[in-house]
Parts: sequence; structure tokens; C-alpha cells
Amino acid sequence: MNNFEPMDFDRPGEVIVHTIDLFADEEAEPLVAARTDSELARAFLYSSELSENSIKSTKKDLGRFLLWCQHRSKMLLQVSIEDLIAYKAFLKDPQPIAMWVSPTKWPRNDDRWRPFSGPLSEPSVRQAFRVVKALLEFAKNAGYLQRNAGALVKNIKTVRDARVTRYLSTQAIDYVYAAIDGLSTTTPARIKGKARDRFLLISYITTGARLSELTEAKMGAMYTEGDGRWWLDVVGKGSKPRRLPVAPAMLTAFRDYRLAFGLLVHAQRDESTPLVLSTRGRALVSITDEAASNAMKSLFADAGALAETDGDLDSASSLRQASAHWLRHTMLTTHANNDVSLKALQDTAGHANISTTATYLHKSDKERHDEIIESLAGK
Repeated sequence: MNNFEPMDFDRPGEVIVHTIDLFADEEAEPLVAARTDSELARAFLYSSELSENSIKSTKKDLGRFLLWCQHRSKMLLQVSIEDLIAYKAFLKDPQPIAMWVSPTKWPRNDDRWRPFSGPLSEPSVRQAFRVVKALLEFAKNAGYLQRNAGALVKNIKTVRDARVTRYLSTQAIDYVYAAIDGLSTTTPARIKGKARDRFLLISYITTGARLSELTEAKMGAMYTEGDGRWWLDVVGKGSKPRRLPVAPAMLTAFRDYRLAFGLLVHAQRDESTPLVLSTRGRALVSITDEAASNAMKSLFADAGALAETDGDLDSASSLRQASAHWLRHTMLTTHANNDVSLKALQDTAGHANISTTATYLHKSDKERHDEIIESLAGK
């Protein structure tokens, strides 16, 4: 049986105005009507216009922190600098494991549910602690807290590579296509899954879209304006819309995928069917981000096995480490080194800063390498 009390982070139906007895100074009346830390977290969550995915991930980070505080019998107003330092360490290694960790994702009301599936990676720790610092800053600015210990504790530093290295080579991608070709089609669900996964792979590799941008899109978002050019409308970070060029291979895979699900070849512009469908059941419902990610990881595992059988250990190693996001890196890296302008790639990728796009450009490194080696060879 778990000891975690459910926390209500749903959007409040109405605003309740009342006084708060946590503060001695009546002149400094809080700007928020929260009576509890959970209510404060809910107010923080909905004070910004976050996307559905951002709300989901922020809820998770807020819930973990408040459960940790609850376990230590701490309210937010009691959280100290030492507590926050301890929490950073806890995120890297949640202990005791039996209390906090379960590799299986159980429903929230199941006694086997746990807040973590394992230790968080460094980027995930950084993001989780960023949410905690933002919560405490909000609480201080709103008058819920008189002091903010988070302002005095720095987040962990992440060393950024000068260039992107997490992408797949042409050879590795060929193994992924071979893995798709080898998928079973013995049942209707497997036929659907094979067509969907091929479409999903080609969509990643040709558009560079983020996982959530594809899973949140609708089939009607793929369209042409009558000039032979096809587009896919997506909504990116910060709820910013952009449209992505659709390659002929992606369009073909899209049509085959629709036929596998019993749909007409062409989608109507106003069609609200989810772009990436689940193969479970007959209802046309969207696949979850986690399921889409796992589908790609399963393909990478199969492709890695093929590469290892062929003796291509470099491709096998890359494929074992790869995630769906590597396909976005692969697309951007390929085009950056094929002389596509950085501005065109920035707009396609949805990068706020062109310097981020420039990290995908490896051509200058290769040219520098060749010049040095040729010079050493006396050419």
C-alpha cells in the first residue's frame, strides 16, 4: 500500500476569496486565495498559458516535490536551503526505492503506483528543479511565502555540446527501415501498427517535428494549397504554430497508413481524426507520447540487432542509445550539412535562436579535419 495522498491539480471551477491566517502582517495581504500548498501549486500551474503537454509534465514535477515535502512533514513555508539541496540529490536517486520507484506505470489510484520509474537523467533533474524554483518564486511574489529559499539555490549546470551528436547515420537509418520491413503482419492490429510506425518514422525523419507536435496534430492538418506542395500544420513550444513541408515519401506513407486503418486515402481539411492513432480497439484515438516513443525505441532495438549481425558495431551502438528525438536531430543535421540555409532550418525546427540551429552544422568540422590531415600528409 502506498502512502501518497492524491493531489488535486485540476483547473479550479471558481475562484474562492478568503483571508489567510498564515501571515501576521495584515497589510501584506496575499495576491492568491490558496490555503494549502496544493492549492498554491494549482494556482501556479494555471497562471500561465501552458500547452497541454507542458501542463502534464509540470503537474508531475509539482506532485513529486509536494509529495517529498509531505513525506518530510514540511510545508512550503518551512522549506530551507538545505531541503532544496537534498531534493536535488533525491531526484538523481529516489530513496528508499520501494517507496518511491516502480518500473511499471500503474494507475494513480493503484496501491502499487509510485512517483518515479527510476532515477532522473541530468536534463530531467534540471527541468524538475526549474519547476520547483519557479513555484517558490511564484509563492513569494504572490505573498503566499515571505521568503524564497529557491532564490539562493542554483540549479544544476548542464554542459551543452558545441554541436549535436545524438543523431543516426545513413547506415543506421537503413537498418531502421529494414526493421520496419521485417515487422509481422499476421493480425489486423499488426498491419495497422506497421503502417503507422512507418508513417511515424518517415514523419520524424523528413519534417524534424517534435514527438508531441505529431501526436497532438490532426489528420486534417496535412494539406495542399493546389500548387503541388504539401504541408503539415503543427503547434510547437509556447503554443507557436508553424507548418512543415511534407515530402512525397511521407505523403505516400500517410495514405497507406490511412488505408490500413480503414480510412479514405485523402483526409479532409477539417478532419479531426488524430494524426497518430492507437492500434488498440476500433476507436480512432490518439496514441500517447509514451507509446509513440516506445514504438520508435522498439524499432531501434530491432535495427540494432540487425546492425550487430552485420558487424556494424557503430550503428548498433547508436541505435541502442537512440530515442525518437534523435530522428529530429538526424533530419536537421542532414539538411544543415546539405547546404540548406540555417534560416530555413530554424523556421522548420521552430528554434527561437538561430545559434541552436547552428549546432547541427558539422560540415565545417569535417572540412577542418580534412585540411589538417591533408596538410600532415604533405599534400
